[in-house]
Amino acid sequence: MERLFFETKFLAGDTGEIEGLAWPFATPDRVGDVIEKGAFANAALPLPMLFGHDPDDPVGAWTEATEATDGLRLKGRLLVGEVRRADEVRSLVRAGAVRGLSIGFITKKAMPRKGGGRTITNLELLEASLVAIPMHPGARVTSAKSAVRALSIAAEIQRAAAAFRI
Repeated sequence: MERLFFETKFLAGDTGEIEGLAWPFATPDRVGDVIEKGAFANAALPLPMLFGHDPDDPVGAWTEATEATDGLRLKGRLLVGEVRRADEVRSLVRAGAVRGLSIGFITKKAMPRKGGGRTITNLELLEASLVAIPMHPGARVTSAKSAVRALSIAAEIQRAAAAFRI
C-alpha cells in the first residue's frame, strides 16, 4: 500500500465530525505525485478512518467522498464517546499534535511526470488516516462541528451585540 501525507488544520469537536479537502487536484505533493480528477470515482464507503495508517487502530469512518472541482473532499466522524482511542486522538488534534491527513491507496494507472513523481489517473482508495506529520501543503480540513465551539461563537456574538447597545 502506498501512503501520501497531507497538511491539514482542523479541530475535532465534541461530536467528532470532520470534513475537508483530502487531495487538491491542482498541485503535486512533496514527492511530485499528482492525482487527477476521476481517479477517486470508485471510492467504496464507508472508508476507514485510521490513526497513522495502522489497520489495528481505527478511530472513525469517512462517510462521504466527493470529487469536487478543487479536489477530493471527505466527510466523516471520529467515534468520540464510543472508542477510547478516538477520544485520545481528538485530544491530540485539539492540542495541535496531530494536524495531518494521509490517504492509503493502490495505484491502478499512472504515468511518470517530467521532473519526478507520477500523474495518477486511477486508484483504489483504501483508507484515510489522521497523522502527526503531513506531506501535502494544500490539503485542509474545512469544518469540524463542535457544540463547544458553537456556544463560544454565540457568546462572542452576544458580547459584540451588547457592546453596540446605547
